[in-house]
Amino acid sequence: MHRIALVAVLGLFPALLTAQWLNFPTPGIPRTADGKPNLSAPPPRTADGHPDLTGLWAMPLETAIGNIAVRNAGDLKSADIQPWAQALIRQRSEDFGRDNPRYKCLPEGPGYSTGAGGLKRFLQTPTMLIILNEDLSYRQIFMDGRSLEASPNPSWMGYAVGHWDGDALVVESSGYNDRTWLLDGYPHTAALRITERYRRSDFGHIEITVTFQDPEAYSKPWTVPVRAELAADTELIETVCNEDADTGQQHWVGRLSDEEKTTVKVPPEILAKYVGEYKGPYIQGSRTVQVTFAEGGLLVSVDGGPKQPIFPQSETLFSGTGLTYRFVRNEQGIATSILEGHVSGEYNFERLK
Repeated sequence: MHRIALVAVLGLFPALLTAQWLNFPTPGIPRTADGKPNLSAPPPRTADGHPDLTGLWAMPLETAIGNIAVRNAGDLKSADIQPWAQALIRQRSEDFGRDNPRYKCLPEGPGYSTGAGGLKRFLQTPTMLIILNEDLSYRQIFMDGRSLEASPNPSWMGYAVGHWDGDALVVESSGYNDRTWLLDGYPHTAALRITERYRRSDFGHIEITVTFQDPEAYSKPWTVPVRAELAADTELIETVCNEDADTGQQHWVGRLSDEEKTTVKVPPEILAKYVGEYKGPYIQGSRTVQVTFAEGGLLVSVDGGPKQPIFPQSETLFSGTGLTYRFVRNEQGIATSILEGHVSGEYNFERLK
């Protein structure tokens, strides 16, 4: 990375190691004729007739680690954000999100509600839904009729109760401390209250909507859609972040404005050869990067999120979002793939069109 060392914070992310259960066939799930999991089969139900959410679920990471506010923040508008929160979001973007609690090995808190990436184990009983996370944190969602307490002791993961509304599980959460982030860079206060709706549309998919309500940070509630896909024939592997480890985070330096200052001039006819859609494997799923050209420069959109400008540091290397983008070209100068640089290394995405 131009100003952020790619090796920084490597200790925060798990290596993809071989484990004996990672390819173990999940028993008891429907399969197609070729033996593959049938994710479009009807969803299972419990003895009391409710959809059974039990399973291992992949929660796609819709943002780049290190990016700020690159996801579509649902129906949230700038005018709905309190001035102090807007200033904090801008500051976190300028600093490339280096103070993200994730990098300090702290629990994600309410950020898990919008899919912090990785895998989650759902365990459902008639009176409780347990969600186990890879970092050994967990959520208890009580479905035994209790109500949320009016003034709970603030905690990292909050307190949650749930009830069924037809085939949708509605979860109400509160009691969070104010030390965590929502979407990358969006702050919240201890007044935060979250409403989630879980609907298992078929055997392999859960549709989730997450509504944040925090009158001290936002003038109205705002909703974000989330998706989950069944992770069949694999297993949950723990990922423990050691806050005392030498992660190299001290080398995470620079600001967004620094990237703009070091911009070099690249002719528009060269930039036009980079425009396109790139896709490739990323963590447990895939990732799509859309590159467009506007007002003399390039913009990137990750997995359908907002378009963000990137600034050329050379004819092929661009930065400005907290990540780098290096274009690999053929003899005609047309980009055939893009290398997206993260703190954990580079990810190669092939050009689709």
